[in-house]
Parts: sequence; structure tokens; C-alpha cells
Amino acid sequence: MAKNGKASKQEMNWSANPRWAGVTRPYTAEDVERLRGSLRIEYTLARNGAERLWELLHGQSYLPALGAMTGNQAIQQVKAGLQAIYVSGWQVAADANDAGQMYPDQSLYPADSVPNVVRRINQALTRADQIHHAEGKNGIYWFAPLIADAEAGFGGNLNAFELMKAMIEAGAACVHFEDQLSSAKKCGHLGGKVLVSTGEAIQKLVAARLAADVMGVSTLIMARTDANSAHLLTSDIDPRDREFLTGNRTAEGFFCIRGGLESAIARSVSYAPYADLLWWETSEPNLEEARQFAEAVLAEHPGKMLAYNCSPSFNWKKKLDDTSIARFQTELAAMGYKFQFITLAGFHSLNLSMFELARAYRLKGMAAYSKLQEREFAAERDFGYEAVKHQQFVGTGYFDMVTQVIAGGNSSTTALAGSTEAEQFRVEDGVVPAEASPDEPSTPSPRAA
Repeated sequence: MAKNGKASKQEMNWSANPRWAGVTRPYTAEDVERLRGSLRIEYTLARNGAERLWELLHGQSYLPALGAMTGNQAIQQVKAGLQAIYVSGWQVAADANDAGQMYPDQSLYPADSVPNVVRRINQALTRADQIHHAEGKNGIYWFAPLIADAEAGFGGNLNAFELMKAMIEAGAACVHFEDQLSSAKKCGHLGGKVLVSTGEAIQKLVAARLAADVMGVSTLIMARTDANSAHLLTSDIDPRDREFLTGNRTAEGFFCIRGGLESAIARSVSYAPYADLLWWETSEPNLEEARQFAEAVLAEHPGKMLAYNCSPSFNWKKKLDDTSIARFQTELAAMGYKFQFITLAGFHSLNLSMFELARAYRLKGMAAYSKLQEREFAAERDFGYEAVKHQQFVGTGYFDMVTQVIAGGNSSTTALAGSTEAEQFRVEDGVVPAEASPDEPSTPSPRAA
């Protein structure tokens, strides 16, 4: 191909830009330029999200996030002050996939399901931004970076390449891939997990990086290993895997291996040059194990960012006392765990809140719903919660503005004026006793360095 200077500029950026320090690409800028196509397409949400996520990860001690299943959940997270959102494949499998099924976390749903949830969340955040901007309220940055789950890539390297592209098109800021066999993929806290060879897992990460480079976006890549609790391996071809072989085979032909912390460390050290963050899936909230992992990996790759799943699969009070739980995340942050997240927060909060309301409604009727509404009024008054005025929240007022602009300000069909919400949900009507308000957080802000 003819040289046009683009490739050489890209090579210079990779070598000089601190963003790419510690990142290895086993391909050239010429390869990227050849695969890119002639028309440069901009992916604004993905680009802005990746750049903002990088800044957040480097600007505070750690970045906390909760898993969101819907756009409305994401809006509430941002409104409450969280700065990043996790999009969990487990939650998509359970209740938000394109097959319309309830699945376990075993890659049973269509491969475009997570990108489509990413897109829906970004569209909801975009609407929230439009509503607030139209009302002259510009105090919230709504476009929180989305960290999305690509599972084991839903196939081979080409599947990972295409899935990464779909994530970027949907506006993901960071995408993580795990080192399981995609056809036998399991939740990290289930049994029967089968690892691919270390080399094959690296190729998936390379495929993801190549996709981001081809699309011209600095999307972050997170490498997850399930080696801590996996006991099966597809192949003994990679020398890096052989020290963990037991010498046994299964009926399916898989190789039996020793799982554990040592294996997770070895794999993460191998993945580090091809990823921006490293996540090892753990079996319990164990600070000493977390410290051993961090020290071993960072000794080989200083400055590499780590991630930790503060999983709801753990029985936290059974494993730790209240004091240990309260300081758990700050201690992790001191070890280098820059991204800390609760994967299934959306699933658990949605189910518990609806169960509690339904049970109370069965027992007390409208008194139960009125009590929920009083809590909403209190949250609105004290913390700026907005969904109690549900018509305004979803954009009725915004589209009234659109209607008036189209009609030159003379429309008689606007919806919010004269609505029951406008009549009955005045601020003064929402005054309730202070004890109905949620408690303020008792833990230090993660933004404190």
C-alpha cells in the first residue's frame, strides 16, 4: 500500500503517548491503516468515555461502580454521584438479553445483547442530559463511562474482534474478556470452568486491541482470568500452562490443572502487556490474597491497573466483620486495585425492592405504596432524586419544548401542563419527616487520594 504518513504518525503516538505505556501490539500501524477503510467514522460516546475513564482511574484512589441493567438504573447511579457504570453479562443473561429469556451466566444469549444494553444505557443518559440541558441545569456530567462484559468473546478471535467493534459502536469505554473456553463458559463463581491456553487468551486481547485501533478509539481493555478456581484446560501446547497440569484428562479430553492464586498470577503477568487493567476472579473477599496477587503482578508490571469484583456471590458478613467491610475498598485501593465494582447490584436491588413492595402491598394495600412514595419525596427533597415525577423524568417536558419550537410557540397539545403530575407533585407537597430519608454514606469518598 502507498505510504501517506498516517501509519508513521500512529507509530509515533504509540511509542510516545503515556496512554500506551506498557501496552504491546504484535502488529503494525500499517496493518491498522490497511484494515481501517477509507472513510473515518467517529464514535463520540466511546471516545469520550474511554478518555474520561482513563482520567478517572488516574485521578483518584479508586473508581467504584455498580452493575446497571437498565437505562433508568444508570441514570439513578449518575444522579447519586457515581462516575462509572458496569454492564454485566450475568445481568444481561438473567433479565436483559435479546433472546427474551432468563438464562444463567453461560453465554447462552445472543452475542449482540451486551452491546445493545450498552446502547440503551447510553441513550438513557443522553436523554437525561438533554432534559437537564433544556432546563438550564448543567451541573451533572451524565455520560458516565461504561465498562462492559464481553465474556469469553462468544467464539474465536474473529468473534472477539467483531464483538469489540460492536461494543465501541454502542459507546463502551472499556471492555473485558476472560480466559475461559467460550463454548463452555461459566460464571466465575460456578464450577466446571474450562480455561483456554494462555496464548489463545492473549490472542483474544490482541483481537480486541486491533478492533479498537481500527476504529480509532482508545477503548480500555480489561483482561480477566478465572484461573483461581478453574481446574480444566483445553490444551497443553503452551509452555506457560504446563507447570499447572496434574497429568489427568477428563472424558471430554480436557486437561486437569491446579487452580489457585499462583495460576491466576502467572496468567495475569502474561496478559498484562496486552491489557490496560487486570482482573482475577476471586472466591472470597480475602485481602491477604488480594495483596499477594497485587505484589506479584506489579513486581513484573509496575503501574499496571488492577480491578476487583466486590461480588454479591460472597456472603460478606459471614466472611468479614463490619469494620473490615467498611475499610475493604480503601485497603484494596492502596494495593493498586483502581477499579472496584459490584457486578450484580442492579439485579439484587431490583428484585429485593420489588419483592418488598409486593409483599407490603399484599398485606397493607395502598398504604404500602404511599409509604414508598413518601420515601421518594424525601429523596427528592434531600438528595435531588427525580423519578418521583415520572412524567418529567422520562422527558415529557423536553418533548413539550420540541412541540412548541415546531409550532412556533403556539401549540395547544403540550402534555405536561394540566397533567396530574403538575397538579399534585409540587415541591411543597413532598415534605415528609426526615427519618424517611436514606442514611448518608458512612465510608470515606473514593475521590480522596
